[in-house]
Amino acid sequence: MLRKITIAVVLIIVFLAISLLLSGWYLATHIEQRFSARRWSVPSRVYSDTTLLYPGQRINPDILKDKLGALGYRSVSHRPGKKGELQISPDAITIFLNDLKTPWNNRRGFPVRIAVSESTIESIVGTADGTVVPILELEPEEISLFFGSERERRQLISIQEVPGHLIHAVLAAEDSRFYQHPGIDIRGILRALFTNLRHGAIRQGGSTLTQQLAKNYFLTPARTLRRKFKEVLISLIIEFKYEKEEILEIYLNEIYLGQKGPVAINGVGEASYFYFGKPVKELNRAEAATIAGLIKAPNHYSPYLDEARCLSRRNLVLEAMHTKGWLSPEDLRADLKVPVKTVGYAVHGKKAPYFVDYLEQQISTLYHPEDLTSLGLSIYTTLDSQVQAAAENALVKGLERLEHIKPELRRDDPAQKLQGAVIVMQPGTGYVLALVGGRNYTVSQFNRISQARRQPGSAFKPFVYLSGLDKFSPSEMLSNQPRTYRVDGKTWEPQNFEPVTRYTVSMRNALTMSYNLATVDLAMKTGLDHVVNTAHKFHFSTPLKAYPSLALGAFEVIPLELARSYCVFAADGVQPYPLSLKGVVDENGKTLEQKHLQIERLIPPQKAFMMNFMLQSVVTAGTARSLKNRGIFWPVAGKTGTTNDFKDAWFVGYTPDILALVWVGFDNGDPIFATGASAALPIWAELMNSIPQYISEAGFKVPPGVEKRSICDVTGLLANQNACPQPVDEYFLAEKIPTEQCPLHSKSGLKDLIQGVKKLFNDE
Repeated sequence: MLRKITIAVVLIIVFLAISLLLSGWYLATHIEQRFSARRWSVPSRVYSDTTLLYPGQRINPDILKDKLGALGYRSVSHRPGKKGELQISPDAITIFLNDLKTPWNNRRGFPVRIAVSESTIESIVGTADGTVVPILELEPEEISLFFGSERERRQLISIQEVPGHLIHAVLAAEDSRFYQHPGIDIRGILRALFTNLRHGAIRQGGSTLTQQLAKNYFLTPARTLRRKFKEVLISLIIEFKYEKEEILEIYLNEIYLGQKGPVAINGVGEASYFYFGKPVKELNRAEAATIAGLIKAPNHYSPYLDEARCLSRRNLVLEAMHTKGWLSPEDLRADLKVPVKTVGYAVHGKKAPYFVDYLEQQISTLYHPEDLTSLGLSIYTTLDSQVQAAAENALVKGLERLEHIKPELRRDDPAQKLQGAVIVMQPGTGYVLALVGGRNYTVSQFNRISQARRQPGSAFKPFVYLSGLDKFSPSEMLSNQPRTYRVDGKTWEPQNFEPVTRYTVSMRNALTMSYNLATVDLAMKTGLDHVVNTAHKFHFSTPLKAYPSLALGAFEVIPLELARSYCVFAADGVQPYPLSLKGVVDENGKTLEQKHLQIERLIPPQKAFMMNFMLQSVVTAGTARSLKNRGIFWPVAGKTGTTNDFKDAWFVGYTPDILALVWVGFDNGDPIFATGASAALPIWAELMNSIPQYISEAGFKVPPGVEKRSICDVTGLLANQNACPQPVDEYFLAEKIPTEQCPLHSKSGLKDLIQGVKKLFNDE
């Protein structure tokens, strides 16, 4: 009997030993796979474009200062001596630049002085050697991250980057015997047990750094004996397979250290920037102790939530460092006097959210969503953060102004409020510099620039006049008289927005004043099918039907497509593909993607110039003439747009360097009882006045094949010198230059008219 019992006990022991060995082997394999593969899911970071500064450039000082702050530059009272420091005086901005690493540039940081006078950069000089800097490129600004389900951000660091006093602070706070124990610390466990028994409550834990790592990496937070046993076993295996420095490096990158809104801050690298705005290697002893003190309870001891509590915890860590011999009495006394001074932060979501959503649509064709949320890619975009800030501000101010003027437009429900949208593009490249798809992203994520379909109204008229240039010149006279049209057995009678006294007007004047009747007359003379074919060249995705109402924009367009189409005029006849992505770089600095310009010539440069000249008249003398009252004095071409039922208000304005489209309306189609000139144009003007760096006094260049002539504004024929009362300069395609002189205001005609008047009075 005893023999059987002995055999049974031996078998049980062997079974348990084999089970333990198999469990250990399985855990060891699992640990090795996790540690040898990617240890963390690192979100991709989305960056704005770089910012160029150069002498002679006009700037908005307030927006530039905000940008420097967003880039992490810290204002100091002394001359900047470290990377990331900034000093602002009335006549200069002195910066110690950070390193710049992009797919197209790699530059080490250096100190530079930017002399400024009356919002204009006078000079840029390197302060180290006095070198003149002709063009200065500021680093891109982080605007968003592509998160996975865990919603965390971290900056990976190597153990070599971590200063010794931070390591000592972490060990003093969490595991002073880290280099002496094999993964579990029996002495620490007994000490914690004694302390807890003495106080009758859990006051102290006995977990080592390795155990914390095992728990965070492989286990649930559940407090059970089974989980604790696994924690101990995993810790022993980790210590057996990996060196102490490697374990410590993983721990320092893994630990949870706070919360920024909905996003977790993990690792000392990210925490260093989050709390102190500097790389981890620049942390002083007091700052290192602050971070180490957070490990125990990050949100409880956060300096952003309770500075006094954070200070008390930091001082405990400093005293522990002194006790372990890692801090001298003199240094302890000095560090205890140092206040907790954080860099500060604002709780907010991603910047330029509508732009990022549009970017995500474009980049989704290149990368799987899981890759974007885990591979730590750097995504460089075309976004100009200064223009984006100006566009967002202009839209909000403009809508609030309109609601103030027209109280009937106010809505209590945030989802029903008056809406607007803005897109800013570089005409020649297609770069999207700014995109605001709505009034408030938190209320509505619907992107009205890329997803909405709205009637363009008069904003479509330039494409009718472009069609007309195939048969006529800008001096062609059009009928501006009422007329009835029959469409599908029904009658249609267009009306001008305001009563007119001139029933015959030139093409240019008709576009300048946005006359509906004359525009429809031109469309009919040109041919509705021809207008449709011309519009199709611009790649509108909405169907176009050859109805007379087409001439007045009585169909729907996507605002992004309308903006892209106006770029053709500004870019001498070529249409760019809207570009939000410039390049993608992996975490090792290798360029994976680099987007190049995609342009297509749609019309000759001669016709593009003709359209620009006519659309400049809209600004100088037509429906957009109020721009000059809003500080816009440089050459601008543009067109207002208003639907007949006042549901949509538009303004598209541009120079050779920049184009912006503004739309205002209600999502549900309620009328706003305002025109493009009164609702959208002021927003455009506010935006442009905020970004002087894009303002140019240069106008549109006259291409070969276009010639200027003086014509009579009444007849549209060559003006008779000193006879025609209203001669105007007009541009013509070389093959369409008029040869006929104005017969109405000839010298002989004027003489006969005078004699006739005299005879009339003499007869009386």
